Amino acid sequence: MILTNLESVPGKTIVKHYGIVQGSTVRAKNVGKDILAGLQNLVGGELKGYTELLQEARQEAVDRMIAEAEKMGANAVINVRFATSSISQGAAELFAYGTAVQIM
Repeated sequence: MILTNLESVPGKTIVKHYGIVQGSTVRAKNVGKDILAGLQNLVGGELKGYTELLQEARQEAVDRMIAEAEKMGANAVINVRFATSSISQGAAELFAYGTAVQIM
């Protein structure tokens, strides 16, 4: 599956348009990671626990989007975008979406 944030795939022709596909996941913060993040805030630096959590969430959302595109018969998703929203205190949704197409 080819994924791109462009409106087309360079060197390829879009031969069929399937429509919008999406994938999302809702993740909650972990109490243990919150404690470590609070300590890290005192000295500064990357909050690696949160970085890993967001990377896992992004990948899960993308995997779900790809699965939806594959069900439609697409071999590419163009205009891929990410969005986040707060669901409740300590929980957030990560949303991936794009346009499923068939390219040649």
